[in-house]
Amino acid sequence: MSVTQAPAQPIRRNTRQRQLVLDAVQGRCDHPTAEDIYLAVHAVDDRISRGTVYRNLNLLAETGVITTVKTPGVTRFDRRCDGHSHVVCTTCGAVADMPLPYDSVLDERAAASTDFNIASHTIVFEGTCPACAKCN
Repeated sequence: MSVTQAPAQPIRRNTRQRQLVLDAVQGRCDHPTAEDIYLAVHAVDDRISRGTVYRNLNLLAETGVITTVKTPGVTRFDRRCDGHSHVVCTTCGAVADMPLPYDSVLDERAAASTDFNIASHTIVFEGTCPACAKCN
């Protein structure tokens, strides 16, 4: 599992569809899937196709306007672009932000031990969310 954040770049022409997709991501704090965003955008404008939503999500992520959180079987999207970690429930797949600040010392340690030029890192914790823990 990983979080991908591209360096912020100027985005291409801001189309109405792209703005609807961005608004849908920024309006949520639950790390939605592309399908979640498609359903939200489609409810606003039923002429927008899945392909348009998916392409715009990828463009927004590539340009650093939003980030992706890769979990087993699905990519989720995050409105936050600051360096932060995530926790994933291994039972239901819920994703939450982890309030840990980005630690650049880890980048330096990884570079020193691998000879890689480390640009950044991501941390995804796995565990059981409170709702699933109650059911067990």
